[in-house]
Amino acid sequence: MSQTQSQTAESSRSPLIASLPSDHSEFSEIRQRMVDDQVRPLEVNDPRIITAMRNLPRELAVPPAERGFAYADRTLPLGNGRYLLQPMLTARIVQTARIAAGERVLIVAAGTGYLASVVASLNAHVVALESEAELVRQGHAYTDVTAPGIIWHQGPLAEGAPENAPYDIIIFDGAIREIPSFCVTQLAADGRIVGMMGKSGDICSAFLAEPDRAGTANGAAGTFEGWATRLSFDAPAPLIQELLPIPAFAF
Repeated sequence: MSQTQSQTAESSRSPLIASLPSDHSEFSEIRQRMVDDQVRPLEVNDPRIITAMRNLPRELAVPPAERGFAYADRTLPLGNGRYLLQPMLTARIVQTARIAAGERVLIVAAGTGYLASVVASLNAHVVALESEAELVRQGHAYTDVTAPGIIWHQGPLAEGAPENAPYDIIIFDGAIREIPSFCVTQLAADGRIVGMMGKSGDICSAFLAEPDRAGTANGAAGTFEGWATRLSFDAPAPLIQELLPIPAFAF
């Protein structure tokens, strides 16, 4: 697949989908318990998020070996350095973004598309960016079932998805050390960035960043001055390795 957006699903079905039994209703009760025990107690009060997570088949978004843990309070490996964040992290990150219907949202390191599907359930226009070809294939298969309107873009994470920019919101599906430079040009002037920021160790802080611009005398937008960032809760989250800063050369 080329490094351009792809809106057509692969003709072959992903093993995440094909290996499921024809009847997976046994997950329904566990899904409801996940929301009641892990999501709602943590001040996730947006009814749209609650409804989405009660209905989206999280078990379809993980490899067969992890399916028994799909609704556990843990982050699960997807392969190729990507992870499915634990349910409470997904819910709280999406709530932090304050997504309104019709907004354009870029999901970076989208994995198999679960978080992208939650966001799409809020009537947002979603672009899912993933660099790993196999995960893009699996993500297509998942979102063809859960949120057919999602646009998938395969390409380097550090370059974003300029073809569909600007975005009202950019969400990182994993932790980052710093905001990548592509956000400067691909985020709308009044947009926001959401994710987990990890400065050191395993604990990260949820953040919401907005452009900090120098205004002019009449209040019009001026030059870009960086990011105005607000931190909220702390939680462990895996770093998106592809977006780690390149170490500076030292003599």
